Amino acid sequence: MKNNETGCVLRGENLSLKIGDAVILQQLDVQLTGGELLGLIGPNGAGKSSLLRLLAGLQKPHTGKITLNNQDLSALDNRQRAKTIGYLPQQATAHWPLQVERLVTLGRLPHHQNWQGLQEADRHAIQNAMQQAEVTHLAKRTVTSLSGGERLRVMLARVFAGKPNIILADEPIASLDPYHQLHTMELLREHCNRGGSAVIVLHDLNLAARFCDQLFLLHQGKLISQGKVTDVLTENNLASVYGIKTRLHENSGTVELDILERIPH
Repeated sequence: MKNNETGCVLRGENLSLKIGDAVILQQLDVQLTGGELLGLIGPNGAGKSSLLRLLAGLQKPHTGKITLNNQDLSALDNRQRAKTIGYLPQQATAHWPLQVERLVTLGRLPHHQNWQGLQEADRHAIQNAMQQAEVTHLAKRTVTSLSGGERLRVMLARVFAGKPNIILADEPIASLDPYHQLHTMELLREHCNRGGSAVIVLHDLNLAARFCDQLFLLHQGKLISQGKVTDVLTENNLASVYGIKTRLHENSGTVELDILERIPH
């Protein structure tokens, strides 16, 4: 069951982003509360990753502001922000041949001073995160020797090791096999059920429908629709944004989307 009474409130108001003369995002409002799993959907180039980077504090909006518990996000230093917000970038990778366990350990850095060694709480968080992501058996492997899907799960374990209230994940299932796609979505859902919250970029509309509480449908930097799954994944919305003909229905309490055909340009 969702718990909206705990966790942090992340809010973006009137967010716009320009890169040169290109308008990437236009006047978006978004709010994330404890217990909520928000899915960002839309075709390639819709602005989903850009919005996630704004919410993570990694890029400044051209207009608007982002607050965390009513405090300006830009006023927080990197350590303060990282304690609360865990960010998993698209195609997350490692450029150094670190052992998997060492890489996951880096998720604990925001929680202690650089001169401090690992405490018992750190070790427990690291081991628990590796078990959650099912990468314990990879602990002594070097990250650069892993497959793309294995690396992604290790990066997810690093995020979980930091125990953030808010997880921002950009295509966290993109290179995973079907088993690990479901497992990753279940982990994110469980995080939210415990009072945390998450914003995730997804292309799989059925997984978005199955696991997310709210959806944001973006197209060309504009918010086309937001709200519950059945309010966003309408035939008209998906036809106009994706150019596909669909049918939405419920199966044993789960919303499912049938993609019937593409609509020729």
